Amino acid sequence: MSYIHFDKTQLINLNYSLEREIIRTNRSGAYTSTSIIGCNTRKYHGLLVVPQPQIDSQNHVMLSTVHETVIQHGASFNLGISKFPGNYSPRGHKYLKDFDSEPIPKLTYRVGGVLLQKELILDTNRDRLMIRYTLLEAHSPTKIRIQPFLAFRGFHDLSKANTFINKKYKKAPNGAVFHLYDAYDPLYLQVSKKVDFVPAPDWYYNIEYILERERGYEYQEDLYVPGYFEFEIEKGESVIFSAGLTEADPKTRQNAFNKEIARRIPRNNFENCLKNSAGQFLRQRDGDTRVIAGYPWFGWWGRDTFVAAPGLTLATGNPKTFLEIMDTMSRDLKGPLFPNVGSGVITNMNSIDAPLWYFWALQQYIKYTGDSKTIKDRYLGKMKGIIDGYLQGTDFNIHVLENGLVYGGEEGKALTWMDAVTPDGPVTPRSGCPVEIQALWYNALCFYHELTGDETMAAHATKIADTFEKEFWSEEHGYLADYINGEEKDWAIRPNMVFATSLPYVMISDEICDQVLETAKSKLLTTRGMRSLSPDDPAYKGYYFGDQISRDEAYHNGTVWVWPLGHFVEGYIRLHGKSGANFIQKIVNGFDGVMTQYGIGAVAEIYDGDPPHRSKGAISQAWSVSELLRMMDLVKKI
Repeated sequence: MSYIHFDKTQLINLNYSLEREIIRTNRSGAYTSTSIIGCNTRKYHGLLVVPQPQIDSQNHVMLSTVHETVIQHGASFNLGISKFPGNYSPRGHKYLKDFDSEPIPKLTYRVGGVLLQKELILDTNRDRLMIRYTLLEAHSPTKIRIQPFLAFRGFHDLSKANTFINKKYKKAPNGAVFHLYDAYDPLYLQVSKKVDFVPAPDWYYNIEYILERERGYEYQEDLYVPGYFEFEIEKGESVIFSAGLTEADPKTRQNAFNKEIARRIPRNNFENCLKNSAGQFLRQRDGDTRVIAGYPWFGWWGRDTFVAAPGLTLATGNPKTFLEIMDTMSRDLKGPLFPNVGSGVITNMNSIDAPLWYFWALQQYIKYTGDSKTIKDRYLGKMKGIIDGYLQGTDFNIHVLENGLVYGGEEGKALTWMDAVTPDGPVTPRSGCPVEIQALWYNALCFYHELTGDETMAAHATKIADTFEKEFWSEEHGYLADYINGEEKDWAIRPNMVFATSLPYVMISDEICDQVLETAKSKLLTTRGMRSLSPDDPAYKGYYFGDQISRDEAYHNGTVWVWPLGHFVEGYIRLHGKSGANFIQKIVNGFDGVMTQYGIGAVAEIYDGDPPHRSKGAISQAWSVSELLRMMDLVKKI
C-alpha cells in the first residue's frame, strides 16, 4: 500500500471523499484538479486548466471533466460522477475500488469481472493532460466510451448554455479538434489507438459545485459535450487519452507517458510529498520564472514569492531556480515597490513588506550557498533603490520617520500581509508603524551594510534600534505592540511580533525575544501553525466559513497560518538551540496527517483557529509548503 491511499469504504462515502482534492501542475502554468473520486466540487476544478494569455492573465478551464463508460455485452456502466440539483448522476464512484497517489493519481474501478485502472499526468512543459486506461481484468470483449465535458471559460467564471458556441469540429489523428470560441486556443482530444468519435452535441445543464455554494458564490454551470470517443480495449492493454492545446502524435503517447512518470519524485513519505508540492508552485513561461502563491485560484504575489522562494528552491537544493525567480521579480520593481498581486499582469503595488522580504530572501541564498558575490553583482542596485525609496518616501504614504521607524498607510488600504478588505474597509487596519515592518527594515539596513560597508546604512539601523524597544516593548504586557500610529499602540496579540525574533539581524535582547516567543507559544501556537489573533481577544473568530465578507472578517482574526510558524521555529532555535530540537520536530511531524486531508499531498493555505483546526482556503499554498521544508532543514542543521 502506498503512503497516500484510499479504499472503497472511504471513496464511496461522499461526505469523506468530496472533502479531499488533488492538484497537479506543470511548469508552463497548467493544472489539473478535482476531488479524489473525479467529481468537481469547485468552479476551479478541471482536468485541463491552462493560461490563455491572448485573452487575459488568468487560467481557463478547457476540459472540465470526462465521463467514462465500460461497455460489455451491450450493457453500459458509467464511471463518471457530477452533482446536479438534488442528486449525483451518474454515480460511478460506487465502482471505485481504491485510489493511490504513487507516483501519480491512480483510480481503480471494479465493474463485475472488469478491473480498470485510470492514471492522470500532465506533460511537464506543454499544456497537455494524459489519462492512461489499463484493463487489468476482463472476461468478455470490452469497450470504453469517453464523454468530454468542455467549458472554455475563465476559472473564476462559469459557463452557460448559448447559441453562439461553435459546434463544428475538425478531425485530428485518432481524435478531434474543438474550438468553441474564437478567442481561445483549439483543444485537441486524441487517443493513442484508432478510435471512433461519434458527434452527439448536447448541453448538460445546472452542474453544481458544492464548495462554491458553501462560499457564497454562484455555483451552477452548463457544460458542452460534443459527443464521445469509443474504442475496444483488451485485457492487459493500456490506452491513453490526451487533451492539449497542440496536436499530439498518438504513436508517441505511451512513451511520453512513461517518460513523465520517470520524472516524478515518489510521494512515498511526508518529506517527498512536500518536495513534490514545492515543485508545483514554480511556473516557467515566456522567459519568466514565477512562484504561484497557491492553488487553485491564486496567481503570483510579490510578498508570497519572497517568503516562499527559499523553502521551495534553496531547501530542496535548487539555487539556480531561486536566482531565476529573483531575476524575474527584479524586473517588476517599480521605484522601491514590487507588485503585490499579479497573475502575469501587474495589478497593484500596495505592499509595504514585499520589498523588505526581498532582502531576506537574498540573505537565505547566501546562507545556503555562501555566494555573496552573485547577490552583490545582480541585486545590489535594486536593494539600494528600495532603501532610498523608503527614506525619501514613496506611494501609500510609506516613509521613514525622524525616529527611524517606517510608517505606511492610506485610507482604505491594507499594506501588510494582513490585507483583507471588505466594503467597510480593511478588516485589520494597521496603518502606522507595524511591528514586523520595523524588524524587516532593520534587517534590510544591516544586510546592505554587511554587503557594502556603507556606514550611512549602519547609522539608520542604529537609529531604529534605539527607538524600537522603547516604542514597542512593554514590560507590563510582556510582548511587543502590533503597530503604533502616533500615540496609539495596538496591543492585540498577533504573530507579527515573532518576526522581530527570527530574522538574520535582530534588534531586541534575547530576554525580550524569549518573552515574545513564550507569549506566542501560549496564545497563538497550534498544531497547524500560528493563530492570527489570540483567542482571548474580543475580535477573535475561531472558524473560517461563510460568504466572502464573513471569511474576510475571520481571515486575520484568529485563523491559523502555517507560514509564520517558520519564523517562530527559527526564533526558538536561535534561543534554545539543540535543547529545542525535540519540541520543533514534534511540531513538524504533526503535519504528516494533513497529507491525506483537503489537498492530498499538499498543505493548505489556512486552518480554523479552534480545534480540530480544519483545513480551509486554497488546498495547496506555496508559503505553507515552503516554510515546512525550511523548518525541516533548520532542524536537520541543529
